[in-house]
Amino acid sequence: MRWLALVAGTALVVLAFGAATRVTDTREGVVAEVITLLGGLAGVSLLFYAYTAGHQRAIDKPSMAPNPGPEGRQRSIRDLALGAGGVGLAIVLLAGLAVSGGPLWVGLGLALLLPMIAGSVYLCIRFLRSSP
Repeated sequence: MRWLALVAGTALVVLAFGAATRVTDTREGVVAEVITLLGGLAGVSLLFYAYTAGHQRAIDKPSMAPNPGPEGRQRSIRDLALGAGGVGLAIVLLAGLAVSGGPLWVGLGLALLLPMIAGSVYLCIRFLRSSP
């Protein structure tokens, strides 16, 4: 499934770049711009999934263990790296909004990025609280 997501995501990103060359000030150009934005969004989402989805071990499957719980599982360093990367990306994006748009845009960007920031901080905290 990860390889399929990787191939589909790459294809959609290539399609988005191809459609970006046709963006003009006409009706067809607007359609190409929409294809660019939606194709890029779907492609990047699939690429994120392909790179971050991990293989489940047999002990993690609910049918094999009644309720293993998150505290019984060791967290990988990848959780910390993804969490720290998400927080870093949010800081960079908010700094770019502060420079180019001002405080109102920073507030809007913070509201939009809040779920990503919360998930990234959650990954970092889970890694730090996990058993060694």
